[in-house]
Amino acid sequence: MNAALIIIAASTVFALVLGIFARSHHKMSLEEWTVGGRHFGALLVFLLLGGEIYSTFTFLGASGFAYGVGGPAFYIIGYSTLSYVFSYFMLPKIWRYARNHSLVTQPDFFARKYDSPALGVLVALVGIVALVPYLVLQLTGLGIIVEAASYGAVSKAAAIIIGAVVVTLYVIISGIRGSAWTAIVKDIMIISVVAFLGFYLPIHYYGSIGKMFAAVNAAKPGFLALPAHGQDVSWFVSTTLLTSLGLLMWPQTFGAVFTASEAKVFRKNAAVLPLYQLLMLLVYFVGFTALMVVPGLKGGATNMALLKISVATFPGWMVGIIGAAGVFTALVPGSLIIMCAATLFSRNFVAALRPRQSDESTVRLAKLLVPVMAAIGCYFAISGSSTIVALLLMGYNFVTQLFPAVVLSLRERNPVTKEGAFAGILAGVATVVYFTVAHETIGKLLPSLPEVVKDLNVGVVALLVNIVVLTVVSAATASRRLPLASQTAK
Repeated sequence: MNAALIIIAASTVFALVLGIFARSHHKMSLEEWTVGGRHFGALLVFLLLGGEIYSTFTFLGASGFAYGVGGPAFYIIGYSTLSYVFSYFMLPKIWRYARNHSLVTQPDFFARKYDSPALGVLVALVGIVALVPYLVLQLTGLGIIVEAASYGAVSKAAAIIIGAVVVTLYVIISGIRGSAWTAIVKDIMIISVVAFLGFYLPIHYYGSIGKMFAAVNAAKPGFLALPAHGQDVSWFVSTTLLTSLGLLMWPQTFGAVFTASEAKVFRKNAAVLPLYQLLMLLVYFVGFTALMVVPGLKGGATNMALLKISVATFPGWMVGIIGAAGVFTALVPGSLIIMCAATLFSRNFVAALRPRQSDESTVRLAKLLVPVMAAIGCYFAISGSSTIVALLLMGYNFVTQLFPAVVLSLRERNPVTKEGAFAGILAGVATVVYFTVAHETIGKLLPSLPEVVKDLNVGVVALLVNIVVLTVVSAATASRRLPLASQTAK
């Protein structure tokens, strides 16, 4: 057994033990299992939000995207920072409303705000569908990391299954507390590893970060800029907008918001979380360095850029540490996603069909669904071949459709009716499904349009359809508005 495999195995066991131990002295009621009893302070909420946002996408996807496409990858730096500006104003209101009405899931928020259980069911289904590619992203990343860092001693499929089993066990036992505790270790490890790699590799191979950029530009002129077609300025701006609006709409992010003990937690985090974007910049440095050191990676293989250059550069024990950090970047968000999807199905889908279902029954069913969600994620992760960025953007196209109904509900008087919210979300999601299933783009569908329109991200097009339908239907049904629909977030 090589040193790298020993370190990775030890870190996996440690994550399991830590996740299970997080339950100590806590009875896992519905509120405790899903939102930690609403007792988390600024640090734990910060780690949960960071744990969900900075995942295998940060570790592999960003470096692979930088390696594969160059300049367009810089959208990742912009969208999170912009989203934190929105969070400063939105999250305290969302948290306050959730606390006052004892909400534990994102569909709870919609159902209560709009006095519409049917809307809650729709949001739950949208959330579950969006979470599947996000879960596949984490498990795919986990498999890639362990297989490469163990020098092939553990296959991708075996690593995915082992990781899913670990997450399943500590989620069932400890709920969101298990995710929070493992997030502490994850953040320490990823910050240390990414900071080291981002500075060391360009200096080791080129002498400095500046010389690295010069070498890349000399070998591939224009690679670091936006192309004239495809992922051009139009794509860049629309994708940044789409993802910045959608970042706060992920159902597990909503769940993490509900764990806070007070509203000011979110304003503190909005000021600090953008510092995490410095990590992303360092991840880019790794991808650009790998472009010249381990050339020839194409398609989904670009996800391997960070690990390929690490294996080529460092001894086994160091590769093991890098792999261990990668394992934690998959386990933490993976656990949040699995728990959230199981809870959505149990509380907001099944319970909608069985209104008298108790909280104890809801938790029990959610725990039974955890291994089911893990198995679904494993199947698609093992059989799929999409790049990590493609998987993430697919999920964003769905969850961003929830943004208009959420942000407008926070106004003093909500102009959106429950019928308008339902129709808008449904129209936006249907548009996304059409473009995804038909493999269409705006350019292919309407080739005579200007290039600036043809290259728009299809998720933004779906969002525009959503807003138009929401506005029209709300205007048509405004006379039937219920008082609760205009309730402010108190």
